[in-house]
Amino acid sequence: MNWEKLGQIYQVNNKNPYLLTHASNPLASHLKDDMFRIYYNGRDKGNKSSVSYVDIDIISKIVINDPKTPILTYGEENSFYSHGISIGNIWEQDNKSYIGFMGWQIRGNNHWVGDIGKFEIKGDKAKKPTLLLGLSKEDLVSLSYPHIEHENGVYKMWYGSTIDWTSENGEMIHVLKYATSSDCKTWNLKGSSLPYILGKAQAFSRPTLMNIKNKKHMWYSYRSGDGTLYRIGHSQSKNNQFKLNPSPNLDVSFKGWDDEMVCYPFVFEHKNEVYMLYNGNNHGIEGFGLAKLKN
Repeated sequence: MNWEKLGQIYQVNNKNPYLLTHASNPLASHLKDDMFRIYYNGRDKGNKSSVSYVDIDIISKIVINDPKTPILTYGEENSFYSHGISIGNIWEQDNKSYIGFMGWQIRGNNHWVGDIGKFEIKGDKAKKPTLLLGLSKEDLVSLSYPHIEHENGVYKMWYGSTIDWTSENGEMIHVLKYATSSDCKTWNLKGSSLPYILGKAQAFSRPTLMNIKNKKHMWYSYRSGDGTLYRIGHSQSKNNQFKLNPSPNLDVSFKGWDDEMVCYPFVFEHKNEVYMLYNGNNHGIEGFGLAKLKN
């Protein structure tokens, strides 16, 4: 699968104290015609992330509406999202729309830890988040970015889970796992969904999935462990198990806003075309871009 980069379509320029830098983890939701509401994570001066959005015509790439204000901020000090919210995808449940996210927390001098939460979204309003999945015997260390779908009466979740904060090459081991649920509350944890290879691909984040020609495809950020910054990878599944391809599916540009890093993909369809929103250098500090899948 090859992509045509269409350029950076949103550039950060914000004086709101919650959204001073970054437009990370872009997430598209169709409004009407060619207009999409793209939710994203901005950061404050302390690097804590909140949620905002911008409305963009995806064909002309013109910004229609840019409120430059958060719809949901990180939580109080004792909450599971006290140090930030990093969004995954959006899904429908009981005639309501929800966005899943990684909630960041730092307690004392300890390493940061993530849990998985969700919040209801209605128009430009977000309700208070609730915890969706915490640590367990299956996931002992930390959790990250969920992607949740409802297929054939079953909720399916792909998510990140830390095995170790370090390894023999100094890079963390953070893998992608799979879980199912009948009610999106109690989860049957299935374990690893994508294998990792030390020194090739061992730190994954923000899976995004799509069915194309009756086959399920997954894209994700990954780091190899050799010092290379994030690249975007792609895998195809067989019985919900994905085969690792340790080569970039979307690579960095020769120069510009994404010449060092590409990360945090979100794949969606519009008018029979497949698009990818993604971030560039420094985890989206300057904004996000758009790519289109070549036929």
